[in-house]
Amino acid sequence: MQKEAKLSPMRVSVDIDEETMKEVMALTGETQKSPALAKAIVEFTYRRRAKEFGRLIREGAFDYPDPAAGGSEGSDPANPIPPLVVD
Repeated sequence: MQKEAKLSPMRVSVDIDEETMKEVMALTGETQKSPALAKAIVEFTYRRRAKEFGRLIREGAFDYPDPAAGGSEGSDPANPIPPLVVD
């Protein structure tokens, strides 16, 4: 579940056509423009972060070395966290 962006609101001015604004309001379910845009921006940033995280997973950024392949636990300086050893 994603968090609401309620920390410190900031006022900005944007130029957006009426049709797009109506669509944003319909998609977010908000009846006022500011909350609709805030919700859309939070959702946009959430999706971009999730997309980047997925890319990192696919590229193996979080893979741990195989302990069966040799080496001692924690010996990889690029990955200081030892792999989970299940007894």
